[in-house]
Amino acid sequence: MRALFLAFLFTPLFAQSPVSPPPAGEGPIQLTPAQDHQRLLDLLHISTLRPAPRPNGTGATAANYDESKANPWPVLPDALLLKNGQRVTTPKIWWNQRRPEIVEIFDHEIFGRIPAVVPKVHWQVVSTTSGTEGGIAIVTKHLVGKVDNSSYPAITVNIEASLTLPADAKKPVPVVLDFTFENYPQPGNRPAAPAPTEWKAMVLTKGWGYALFYPTTVQVDNGAGLTQGIIGLCNHGQPRKLADWGVLRAWAWGGSRLMDYLAADKNVDAHRVAVAGHSRFGKTALIAMAYDRRFAVAYINSSGAGGANLARRHYGEQVENIAGPGEYHWMAGNYLKYAGPLTPADMPVDMHELIALCAPRPVFIGGGTTEGGDGWADVRGTFLAEVAAGPVYTLLGKKDLGTTVFPAVGTALVSGDLGFRQHPDGHTPIPDFPAFLDFASRYLNSAHSH
Repeated sequence: MRALFLAFLFTPLFAQSPVSPPPAGEGPIQLTPAQDHQRLLDLLHISTLRPAPRPNGTGATAANYDESKANPWPVLPDALLLKNGQRVTTPKIWWNQRRPEIVEIFDHEIFGRIPAVVPKVHWQVVSTTSGTEGGIAIVTKHLVGKVDNSSYPAITVNIEASLTLPADAKKPVPVVLDFTFENYPQPGNRPAAPAPTEWKAMVLTKGWGYALFYPTTVQVDNGAGLTQGIIGLCNHGQPRKLADWGVLRAWAWGGSRLMDYLAADKNVDAHRVAVAGHSRFGKTALIAMAYDRRFAVAYINSSGAGGANLARRHYGEQVENIAGPGEYHWMAGNYLKYAGPLTPADMPVDMHELIALCAPRPVFIGGGTTEGGDGWADVRGTFLAEVAAGPVYTLLGKKDLGTTVFPAVGTALVSGDLGFRQHPDGHTPIPDFPAFLDFASRYLNSAHSH
């Protein structure tokens, strides 16, 4: 099972409607996750949420891994049906009417809205090092993006990233931007999580480069940090409103700021930048791809609930997990209501429409099997979401997955502009990486992909 911060049961310590501003000259409001979570419930006039399932729970707390019980809400929102009930029949209607409708719902109800004014990021190359990766000579630029905090000097945000390119590159190269788990803080003050590095050599072997983005330097991964980081800076240290952006959206925003840097680096082919992420950073990479059309292709692995998996699936990780005090900070405050009293069936969107927002650009989705230990992320649910996103790709002149039949383990679907593969090796992105690179090569090794 993946090492996520699961939805722990907190005893509410604090309950009040919007917190009053601190006295002049004082720093950000400080709330515990339980306090801030309860504050949002109060704003929503919700007394309680449904209990969250646990990966290894029993009885009422057990997660469901029975496929026969996995589809209580089989009817999904129609990505090609306008709010006024009319069909989307042309690309023009998609771009001008339906896509903006879907974006607005995700902004308000699911991930939260980026403020109208966000401070600028000024990138600096703080050092350059040479070395080898998989026997290939490389040059790495270590980057810091300093966020302008003149509007609220009490909060400082310095975004950390790096860019590694083949040392012998003679022209601008494609780059895979990875939201990385390297240096990721672990619960219980354990050492930082190491990330498997085999994929880096795979990328370099193709003559491409890679960029590592450290999301928690933009926004820490807990509710107590919501009055710090980029979210806190924009809010001048105050708690969020119900439709304000959550941490996933902030991380994706940070990835787009790194894309700004890549677009200005003469050694990078900015028209051929892929975005990749695993687990919670798979959720993040999908959001980045959906909202930032500069990314050419995406690899989304084991992203689970809040990522590529359908919210209307009752299998593994659920809305109740994401909405609990341990993970609610990922989402907009409005998201909590779908864990009680509303249900996922009340959501005006589902996650196939997040995939559809990436169209017509190619998206590859992978993950591990339930039997192999990755059931919490529900790889079948992500496949079904891709199938449901297919009509938007078709409308825009692209190829969908090519099948509605869940493929056998290890079978890569890579002939269309939506790709998929499941592997038996647990909660890791590495086994599907070769298939993703084959898929991505059609776009990153060709002329400008969009």
